[in-house]
Amino acid sequence: MRTIDWDNNRNCIVMIDQTRLPSEYRQISITTVDGLITAIRELKVRGAPALGAAGAYGVALSAYQNNQKSFDEYKRAVESDAQAIANARPTAVNLEREVNQVLRKIQSLENKDAIRQQAKDTAQSIADQDVKRNKRIGEHGCTLLDDGDTVLTHCNAGALATVDWGTALGIVYSAKQRRINLDVIATETRPLNQGARITTTELQQREINTKLIPDSAVGHFMQQGEIDAVIVGADRIVLDGGEAFDGQAVVFNKIGTYPIAVLANQHNIPVIVAAPTSTVDTEQTAGDVEIEQRDPDEIRRCHGEQNAPEDISVGNPAFDATPAKLVDWIVTESGRYEPPLEMDIN
Repeated sequence: MRTIDWDNNRNCIVMIDQTRLPSEYRQISITTVDGLITAIRELKVRGAPALGAAGAYGVALSAYQNNQKSFDEYKRAVESDAQAIANARPTAVNLEREVNQVLRKIQSLENKDAIRQQAKDTAQSIADQDVKRNKRIGEHGCTLLDDGDTVLTHCNAGALATVDWGTALGIVYSAKQRRINLDVIATETRPLNQGARITTTELQQREINTKLIPDSAVGHFMQQGEIDAVIVGADRIVLDGGEAFDGQAVVFNKIGTYPIAVLANQHNIPVIVAAPTSTVDTEQTAGDVEIEQRDPDEIRRCHGEQNAPEDISVGNPAFDATPAKLVDWIVTESGRYEPPLEMDIN
């Protein structure tokens, strides 16, 4: 099944609960907007493209959920719910962007039935487009790799971070379809271990030869010559980095991406960023982007057990910023781009 989808029989959202992996592959139903916001914040659904689809479906869910209100109250309720969904996580641009895309489609409609249908149809179209985009990303990106290469990936940018197929891992899957044999090294991706729990699960299901390593071992494996390329996804790509980045493009991705790019640069290993154009932000500079700060107990505790003193101060950013000068290729559904970026995002 897709990572996230719409149940036409019950008019609700269905998704894979990613917090249960790898021990349990569980599909859950989301029947309220509050339930969706909780699922987003708890990372039951995660990954920029998947969050975009979640936001779009969330507006449709609100359009069905608020049906008993008068029309004026109904429209206000849907708009309020949409804003709350868009603000559920701040860094990935897709969530807010796809919410607003659905809102634009329904804002001029004058009856509830039309709004519900249009919201659902638009959300479904956004989800379908994501799959098509990811497969084009894979087709463009796999031509950058050679048969026998070993690629390093960080966090999860596979099918479970999107509606289906994946961005960074989509390149690996497209390579396999073309009989380009790749090995993958996946980082554990502390503190929530998306690489260990999710990426390795995906890769094993697709029979891709995979090795799991601690985040801190990346430099060692590069030093030993065991990595030929780095492939990661992106939660937001800002074309204007502002003064802090000398105006160059900046990639926001899972925390730990930046030191991996620095190490890759030191060892002359190419860095490939794979992301749909919906992840490209042409309006803000890097300084405008809010880096999400996660719950300190994600670090203070491990598997429910105390991992550090209860009152220790914790810094737990979910993302970091990688300047484009450390990136060799950005791959979108439109093609491959070398920094400095002049990207066609239409």
